[in-house]
Amino acid sequence: MGTTVEMKPADYISAGCVGKIGNRTFFIQARKGVDVITLLCEKFQVQQLASGIREFTEELQQNNPDLSPLELNYVETDMELQEPLEPLFRVGQMGVGYDEDGDLVVLFAQEITNDGEDATEVAAARIWATRSQMMAMGIHGEEVASRGRQVCGNCLQPMDPEGHFCPKRNGHR
Repeated sequence: MGTTVEMKPADYISAGCVGKIGNRTFFIQARKGVDVITLLCEKFQVQQLASGIREFTEELQQNNPDLSPLELNYVETDMELQEPLEPLFRVGQMGVGYDEDGDLVVLFAQEITNDGEDATEVAAARIWATRSQMMAMGIHGEEVASRGRQVCGNCLQPMDPEGHFCPKRNGHR
């Protein structure tokens, strides 16, 4: 049976990356006291999670108008990933949920599986945080992901800092 790690509630949660543009590695990280959970993920997963959290929290607010408003007064330096970056696993699937009694959002992440691998054998993590913490993590993650390579206006592919072979320009720069 796969191991499920749970952190309820997290003192800190963030999404970020390390490495040079074009060769970055993305992580989601949470901390409670001295306990740290670090998950390795893809850039598009961070972007999708940010979008999903935004939609999810907006829907929660619409369906529950008596919820307290979100407080998004985070400082970017407080959102930086913390060493050591030792990932628990590479994320395959993620989702979010809500605990109405505790007013906490849960991020559920499951380890990526290989074809034919039994899903009950994979690791998982549940990270609980406030709506404001989750929204700040999503906004920060989206901002970090957007700092990547520029996109070519002709072929819509990312351009490397060293140059770009554009099929639409027949290889001319």
